Amino acid sequence: MTSLLRILMLEDSVQDAELIQELLEAEHFVCEVTRVQTRAEFLAALEDRGFDLVLADYALPSFDGLSALKLTLSAHPDLPFIFVSSFGEEIAIDALTSGATDYVLKTRLSRLVPSVQRALREARERAECKAAEEALLRILLLEDSVQDAELIQELLEADHFVCEVTRVQTRAEFLAALEDGGIDLILADYQLPSFDGLSALKLALSARPDLPFIFVSGFGEEIAIEALTSGATDYVLKTRLSRLVPSVHRALREARERAERKKAEEALRRSEMYLAAAEQLSHTGSFGWNASTGEIYWSDGAYRIFGCEPTTKPTIQLVIDRTHPEDRMRHRQIIDRAAMEGSEFIAEYRLLMADGSVKYVEAAAHRLTGEEPERLVFVGAITDITERKRAEEGRERLRQLEADLAYINRVSMMGELTASLAHEIRQPIAAAIIDANACMRWLRRDPPNVMEACGAASRMVAVATRAAGIIDRVRSLYGRGTPEREVVDLNEILREMMVLLRDTADRHAVSIRTELELGLSRTTADRVQLQQVLMNLMLNGIEAMREAGGELTLASKMTEDCQLLISVSDSGIGLPVDQAERIFDAFVTTKPQGTGMGLSISRRIIESHGGRLSASPNAGRGAIFQFTLPASDGRPAAAA
Repeated sequence: MTSLLRILMLEDSVQDAELIQELLEAEHFVCEVTRVQTRAEFLAALEDRGFDLVLADYALPSFDGLSALKLTLSAHPDLPFIFVSSFGEEIAIDALTSGATDYVLKTRLSRLVPSVQRALREARERAECKAAEEALLRILLLEDSVQDAELIQELLEADHFVCEVTRVQTRAEFLAALEDGGIDLILADYQLPSFDGLSALKLALSARPDLPFIFVSGFGEEIAIEALTSGATDYVLKTRLSRLVPSVHRALREARERAERKKAEEALRRSEMYLAAAEQLSHTGSFGWNASTGEIYWSDGAYRIFGCEPTTKPTIQLVIDRTHPEDRMRHRQIIDRAAMEGSEFIAEYRLLMADGSVKYVEAAAHRLTGEEPERLVFVGAITDITERKRAEEGRERLRQLEADLAYINRVSMMGELTASLAHEIRQPIAAAIIDANACMRWLRRDPPNVMEACGAASRMVAVATRAAGIIDRVRSLYGRGTPEREVVDLNEILREMMVLLRDTADRHAVSIRTELELGLSRTTADRVQLQQVLMNLMLNGIEAMREAGGELTLASKMTEDCQLLISVSDSGIGLPVDQAERIFDAFVTTKPQGTGMGLSISRRIIESHGGRLSASPNAGRGAIFQFTLPASDGRPAAAA
């Protein structure tokens, strides 16, 4: 016996498609195959709904089987879907865990027919089970007449209902059956010897208000009206039982619709509850705005942000009135432009609340697609960003405080540099005086020696320029300008600081030695801040050796992970025991007159440049302070 098999086949190979069809037809299937290769073709065929089976290759030039499987599971979850592909075990596992019925390799097509037979058999069993569940009608029947009960059941089963009837006659029996809960329908006679239908109706409405309740009785019109006004679903006379089946169909359909509607309403309420909770948690509200009519919808969160009662009707004017006076014109322009151009917008502005407080908010909206062209509807969200703004202001105040502390730290070092600066500036000034006197002498000769005078004047210009350079470096270090980052040469900065602090070191019998890697890459940094860090570290090293003298070593090199490593090591008193990290905390100091801010500020500066500052004991005696910085571009600085 042959059977028609309607197949939707996703396959780009004509030969493979023909081979599959031949194998199935050899097993007495009459195949009606629709072969497709693209997503559009697959979707169009799937919408026809007339298929018993989907066979799909795993990969095609412009589509794939997994995507087809997802579309099928979404549209027809009970439709068998079998992969017929050349890909191996791992792909098969992926396909089966994604919901495929089976996976048959093209190299083992002998499995195809048994797989199709099993898939179709299981699909039939599922359909029969589903049909039986849908057709099964569990009835609570309040009836004292066995003959009437049997007649009612026969009428329903003649219309393909599979009836599971629980017949009761007393109040106790009715209540016990009602409590079981597995009832789809109540059919009740109006009057019984020890119980009555109206009392049963009241019990049913109290316990199961959505359960259809149909009277099937011999009493006439007046009783029917009383029953219906009391809440019965319908009233069928026993003399007109032809109305029973249509009445049951309608009652069950309406019960299903009520259940679906109730489920949808519950889902909507749950969704609204989640939305309200999420809005409250995130300080967000949602809104809809029909720019064509001016109508506005606000969620509870939006009412809360604007500080309005839920009974207030939101309008554009209300929004503008609530906007801070300084922001109103700009906000109005944004709204007008959106209404005119239909373009999405993001606006940040302030609200002036009724109590005089100010809120910062951010509104974002885009045009709703799918609307009629002449309708301009926006949906969007408004967020209270007041806390974020205050946090930003706090961070800005903190940054300013750190900048002030850093400036104070630089100024506090000025006294220690006074002698060095005097020495550094006195030398070029003295040389300039000597050259000026020489120039005057050469010019007073008779005849004047202009060539020698020019030489003396040139030397005077050179030493004066050198003095000006020293003053500029000091002024930049102690100035209060805005930090500016640029590509800098760390070796050059180390040499500058060595010149500035040489006299201070000499006065404490400290020698300064350098171990600078030639051609060291540059870094992007604020020159003044790095000068401040190095001055802190070098002065700390000199301070640690002031009693017995020693050697301060400045070193630079490139690490294996392409970081620039700068170290300042001394042979002084060393670090406090087990406190190598604590010395970087604010207000922690080992010096009698120290503020405890130098190392804390230095670490913050280095970390703000993407590096790290650390301290460790020096081999033998003293301490090593070193920091890393990222190389800016990998290109070395010019060798000095």
